[in-house]
Amino acid sequence: MNKDVSNFIQKHQLFHHGATVLVGVSGGPDSMALLHYLNTLKGDWGFRIIAITIDHGLRGEQSQQDVNYVKNSCKSWGIELIETTLDVQSYKLNERKGTQVAARELRYLFFEEQMKNFNADYLVLGHHGDDQAETMLMRFVRNANPSLLKGIPIKREFGNGFIVRPFLPITKEDIESYCSDHEIYPRRDPSNNEDIYTRNYFRHKILPLLEDQNPNLHKSLQRLSETISHDEEFLAGETTKLVEKEITFSKDVGRATFKLSSFLQYPFALQRRSFHLILNYLYRTVPNGLYYVHENQFLDLIHSKKPNVTVDFPMGLKLRKTYQNVEFYFHEPPAIPFVHSLPVPGVVTLPNGSTITASLSNDPGEYSKNELVCDVNDIKLPLTIRTRKSGDKIKVRGLNGSKKVKDIFIDQKIPLHLRDHWPLLIDQDGKVIWLVGLKKGNIDRINHSKKFLRIHYEKGNI
Repeated sequence: MNKDVSNFIQKHQLFHHGATVLVGVSGGPDSMALLHYLNTLKGDWGFRIIAITIDHGLRGEQSQQDVNYVKNSCKSWGIELIETTLDVQSYKLNERKGTQVAARELRYLFFEEQMKNFNADYLVLGHHGDDQAETMLMRFVRNANPSLLKGIPIKREFGNGFIVRPFLPITKEDIESYCSDHEIYPRRDPSNNEDIYTRNYFRHKILPLLEDQNPNLHKSLQRLSETISHDEEFLAGETTKLVEKEITFSKDVGRATFKLSSFLQYPFALQRRSFHLILNYLYRTVPNGLYYVHENQFLDLIHSKKPNVTVDFPMGLKLRKTYQNVEFYFHEPPAIPFVHSLPVPGVVTLPNGSTITASLSNDPGEYSKNELVCDVNDIKLPLTIRTRKSGDKIKVRGLNGSKKVKDIFIDQKIPLHLRDHWPLLIDQDGKVIWLVGLKKGNIDRINHSKKFLRIHYEKGNI
């Protein structure tokens, strides 16, 4: 066992010399063997070792006996000890969580607090190869998310340091042998033998069947875990690059948008992963109600041939595709019709922050699609800026007759939700002379006049 663990520590660079090491110790075989093993390394590595034992208040007198056993062992081995009692039952009721989840959350909160108190470098836990196998098999049965199949991490950031698990390359049998060889007589939790718990069922029923076929199953699954972890790390980095480059976030309004044409150039694996990263940005806490079906809805939407699609997600989040734009959003401002008189000269500010400015000049100069310039005598004042009405039409240069504003929106692939916010420039007779920023009427022409009207559109949040 010592050789396997030592090689594992070296391979993954789990520790550095002179580190302050906290060890979670329950009094069971795994944690007692771990504490004893680390204590044998103390001289060569220059460790300061501090054991932490916790009474969760769930097993009455047995829990206190566990604490006393750990206390006596630490005294015998010359190891510092921190002990505490946690009120799991109250936390469970207040947070409305299951017993095991509540105990784990409180335990890790205490661990993190002690990491800071001692400015510790590592929290070392006794998870072993059988724990890894059980975890991976349980996740495989319950969940289709490949990232979860990486199992228990060897090393991860925690508090101001790292959690490390040096016993992952060995089995429960190895640990029991170590305890026997070193005359360690650990405490036993009777609940570990009850198959009513899912993990115990896998431990006692499923794992032995698989180990009959492959006695080195724990090693195979640990290699698989490490392979998946490396792949996940790379893919996570690539996904972050994608999201940072392609996705525009407006976190104050809970909104994320991207251009479909650019997004679809990325591999399918990154498209799928970016969906989950976007949700992590938008939700404060990703709801439990998000399932594989929502991922499929996202993928179906971005690959759909339909120009306009909307999907509802949990907690009021919506996903919308409009032509080449895809948007996640929580709140859609209602389309409120507006009508504003445009003074000449003068300026109008629209509800979305856009501005339309009218001015007079003696020179038409150059102008863009966001400007309309015409002979002042060709236009009937006063002018009005308003949103569209049913049946609106505009006379377009080159056409015999008029074209419906609705059809122009369709031709220009303007998203449905923007059309009722779009400004139209109307003359005295009520005729549409400019679908602002999109299509100009045939009034937009330069004669030999000496006085011109220039109308400039500055886009806001449309």
